[in-house]
Amino acid sequence: MEVGVLPVELWQLILSYLQLPDLGRCSAVCRAWHEIILSLDKTRWRQLCLGCLEHRHPNWPNHPDVEPRSWRETFKQHYLASKTWTKNTQDLESSNCLSLFRRRKGRRQLIVGVGGEFGSLRAALAAANPYDRLVLLPGVYEEQSEVLLKVPVEVVGQGILGDVALLVSIDQHCPTARLCNIIFVPSRFTSVLYKTTAGYVQFDNCAFESGQLQIHAPGTCQVKFCTFSQSSIHLRSVALCVLENCEFTSSDNATVTIEGCPSSDNNWACKHLAALAKSCAAPMEPSVASCPGAEQDGLGESLLGPLRTCEIIVGEGRSSFLSDAGAQGLLGSVQEDAEFEENLQAAKEEEEEYLALDSNSSDSDLCSDDEEDAQAVFRVPCQAHSLSQTLADLADSRLQSNRLHALQRDLKLKSLQQELQQDKEAQSLANSLQGCIIRQCLFRDGKGGVFIYSRGQAKLEGNVFRNLTYAVRCIQNSKVVMLRNEIHHCKASGIFLRLSAGGLIADNNIHSNCEAGVDIRKGANPIVLCNKIHSGLRSGIVVAGNGKGIIRSNQIYGNKEAGIYILYNGNPAVSGNHIFQGLAAGIAVNENGRGQITGNVICENQWGGADIRHGGDPVLRNNLISCGHSDGVVVGEHGRGFIEGNAIYGNRGCGVWMTSSSLPHLVSNQISHNSIYGVAVFCRKDDNGDQPPGQGQRGGENFQEDREGAGGESYSVGEEEYPAARHPISVALVELNNISHNGAAGLHVKSSEALNIIANIIHANRDGGVAVLQSSQLTRIANNSISCNSRGGVLVEAECQVELRGNGIYENGSHGIVSKGEGIIAENDIIGNHRCGLQLLQTASMKVIKNRIQSFRDYGIALFDEARGLVQENIIFQGRSKKSILRPLSNAEDCFLQNNVLLTFKKRFDTECMLTNPPARPHIRGRALEPRTVAGAQRVSSITTRVDGGCHNHGSIFCTVL
Repeated sequence: MEVGVLPVELWQLILSYLQLPDLGRCSAVCRAWHEIILSLDKTRWRQLCLGCLEHRHPNWPNHPDVEPRSWRETFKQHYLASKTWTKNTQDLESSNCLSLFRRRKGRRQLIVGVGGEFGSLRAALAAANPYDRLVLLPGVYEEQSEVLLKVPVEVVGQGILGDVALLVSIDQHCPTARLCNIIFVPSRFTSVLYKTTAGYVQFDNCAFESGQLQIHAPGTCQVKFCTFSQSSIHLRSVALCVLENCEFTSSDNATVTIEGCPSSDNNWACKHLAALAKSCAAPMEPSVASCPGAEQDGLGESLLGPLRTCEIIVGEGRSSFLSDAGAQGLLGSVQEDAEFEENLQAAKEEEEEYLALDSNSSDSDLCSDDEEDAQAVFRVPCQAHSLSQTLADLADSRLQSNRLHALQRDLKLKSLQQELQQDKEAQSLANSLQGCIIRQCLFRDGKGGVFIYSRGQAKLEGNVFRNLTYAVRCIQNSKVVMLRNEIHHCKASGIFLRLSAGGLIADNNIHSNCEAGVDIRKGANPIVLCNKIHSGLRSGIVVAGNGKGIIRSNQIYGNKEAGIYILYNGNPAVSGNHIFQGLAAGIAVNENGRGQITGNVICENQWGGADIRHGGDPVLRNNLISCGHSDGVVVGEHGRGFIEGNAIYGNRGCGVWMTSSSLPHLVSNQISHNSIYGVAVFCRKDDNGDQPPGQGQRGGENFQEDREGAGGESYSVGEEEYPAARHPISVALVELNNISHNGAAGLHVKSSEALNIIANIIHANRDGGVAVLQSSQLTRIANNSISCNSRGGVLVEAECQVELRGNGIYENGSHGIVSKGEGIIAENDIIGNHRCGLQLLQTASMKVIKNRIQSFRDYGIALFDEARGLVQENIIFQGRSKKSILRPLSNAEDCFLQNNVLLTFKKRFDTECMLTNPPARPHIRGRALEPRTVAGAQRVSSITTRVDGGCHNHGSIFCTVL
């Protein structure tokens, strides 16, 4: 009959009554009928799939409310999987047709039970031929001793699951078998429900209660649509087995235990299982929720334009890694920069006018109309020093916008597909098919999920682990591949890796666990990619006890403790992650922890973006650390670290907070727009009396953890296992940084240890440039550009030891240098500051040698109180006030002035050659400091050779990066 005779809807109704064989025949009639058969996907094919007692909903047990893409394709996959056990044709490889013919010829159906042919399972097995089908009628079947399965058979329970129960222990000695629709209950003499050491066994829609399955190589198995209640599976050296769509509940120990290296002696079924696993594998395409960075832009359009943030999926809705408040705060601080220079200049002019009126000088009655001409005559050009181009770049909003675009591009969160394309090792692991494959299973309400040890291998994909003590534990050189799993509400850590374990943990959702989301220790070295690790009651990821690993492109947020916690010689490579909105530090490095931390976005954390203490010695390079509720980087007691090329921006506390006992190397960072100091050095981290108002308390921070994880394991390990921290430096070094536009002083020092401050730009901070309030040991300040700060350039309090050499101190809002302490001020250019160039007060004892000094409205050098020392061979350029040196006569015996030169200008062009021999300071040979964008965010940076900082009297300071 032609299809066109009847409407399509009527054909669909007629064909929907056909059974499976008839549907197959009709689909082969013609193309039109074939298309009609395919159109029955959501009707007849769905009925056939759900009506089969051997199977369940294809997305059971995790998502039974979600329909598959095609019910027909699902039914096909179920049917083919159910026939895997019949493909044992080793003796008939020469003829597939003969194989099918011989199987059908000898196959029988044996009825077992009340009213059947056989009264017991043992009797039916004794009479069965190969590939016979044993149908168990509803009832309970119990055997008093172990049953040996010697011939390949299929055992099927009649009725719904639960109608047939076996109280028996079966030992399989045949090459293949299948059991379906049966409940297994342990017998009185053993807890082993089923065991095979050589053959293949297939379980479909079975239930296991309070017992154990044992599969030993070269044996293997396929378990599908089964439930395990207080039961477990033990796999020993199995080459390949598949567990799909199973539910594991209420286990007293690990539910699935995988032991031993996969055997090279493959069972006949391995090739069929591998083909089945590949055909059912989910595509490696990340969801929007997993990797939003692939869809969204990163940070900001420009420093002076509308802020566009990188959206990240949090829970059910979207929120950016900068919250609305954080984004507005960042935008506000950025927009203020455009007005800041004008406001600063206006404030300085007002202050000058007040000082001029109060000074009784002969110039106090000058008309304001002459101001511009006077500045043109007396202004000393100082824009040609080594860092001048960098300062010009800072003022160029277009250049700042380009750099921010580059920062946005480099720190975009990569998708899993992008990561696998670039990382061949991760790609190989993701495609591996060895050991145990566990897919679409549910593990809940028990002690452990999957335990892998002694070089075992497993692949876990699309599973859900909830309300367990731990989800996955991998130890002793074992490997685990975890893709698209959900792990939550574990009583300990979600994933444990120990004792040189490795593998790939990618695209998982790990949240709400009582301990760490991922715990890496004792030499474990996994690859952790593109996961969401959030809402944990402790840290997101812990790396301890010589743990390693590659941690890349993850979203780590909302954890109660540090997003990533590295300690006890943990040494991971952490790159390209977004770590935000944590309730403690973003990354904490403690107790001799190390690590390469590069190219991460660390923002909006409650405590420091990076917190380094107690021997922690990481490489912190090219990260964006912004919008934190406290400091950007904290280097606490005895902390170390090489901190290079980071953008530390818009934090509510300080940009960098260091204790005097720490020894960091702070080089080439952009530290700007932070609410308090740019860089602060204090004697104690908890010395809150030294903080300006608004600095957050940190008393609740607890980095002295005794344990984290199951079993009461301690982080403490023997000291002999680990060498000393690498490349120690003897003096903390702040070098080649851009410290600008911070809310208080650019650099605030209250230290009991030596400190070197070398070749930095300290510009336009809203207090002084450098304030040294306590320095019992020498603080060296050399070759810096200190300019345009709201107050003075450098302040040195009493009893401080300071050496200032080779600095350019220009156009600050008050005095260039004010000193009450001791030391030497040599070879500096102190030009254009709005009060005195150099002021010595109280009991200052300084040597002032070979400086070039000019003050527009005040003295070049002013000596007050009991100041004493040597003022020698300085060049003082005449300012508008025509004041050079103020020296009260009462201190003549304590202060020596020798060979100082006063230069007076008669013409405007005389000023053009003032700072030419030598040129304007600072002098930095080679390429000057440049504001860096965060480049190479997704790569692991190489080890940096550290150069111990010092104050060089006859040249520049270099940081050589190999």
